[in-house]
Amino acid sequence: MAIDGNGLLKYRLPELTRAILIKRYKRFLADVKLETGRIITVHCPNSGSMKGCAVPGSLVWISKSLNAKRKYAYTWELIQLPHTLVGINTLLPNRLVKTAIENHQIKALSGYDMIRSEVKTSAHTRLDLVLEKKSGAACYVEIKNCTLVEDGTAMFPDAVTTRGQKHLDELEFLVSQGHRGVLFFLVQRMDAKVFRPAAMIDEVYARKLKNVSEKGVEIMVFDTRIDTRSIQLAHAVPVDLDSGL
Repeated sequence: MAIDGNGLLKYRLPELTRAILIKRYKRFLADVKLETGRIITVHCPNSGSMKGCAVPGSLVWISKSLNAKRKYAYTWELIQLPHTLVGINTLLPNRLVKTAIENHQIKALSGYDMIRSEVKTSAHTRLDLVLEKKSGAACYVEIKNCTLVEDGTAMFPDAVTTRGQKHLDELEFLVSQGHRGVLFFLVQRMDAKVFRPAAMIDEVYARKLKNVSEKGVEIMVFDTRIDTRSIQLAHAVPVDLDSGL
């Protein structure tokens, strides 16, 4: 991580190589064509459907691992869409959000003394973060990566997610026990004007999201600023939980 001239955190991307996407398949693999004409298979660090973000023929950027034992040396990091770059790596949201909280970049999540990751909250559920004070209620945060945007509307999920529904139930329960519960959506692109649940993809999730919000679970959405050198947390995005239901 680094700090820019405005005091905002930047995640420094590794050195990137340009390529053209041929196809993404088996969720974690993609074939790309390098500028030399060579076709290689790269690792895709995104288990979602990547709806709208895996268009064959698109310009992509890949990084090369220094780990000689890896089966696929390259990792797909970015894709260029007509109006924005999009971050593909789903590992980045947790790193960005956690570091931003630690450095007091998210005002609504400041004032805590300790932050822990991958916290087991029940027998079969873990949440991404817990923020704790020396006294008082804890704040549990689940972070979701959002890459689906249509006509300026960021949407989640991009596929039916029973796991995501379980996280909503867990946050609702924790709020009922007197804690804070936060669902934090990080939009890894720069063209979102509003956030809405993707009811046309997972109506159950969309209705549950609205329901838990009414019961005290906080919904936070931020977009990012992306170039081929770095990704950083940018602006809060307005939330609309009613449209499409």
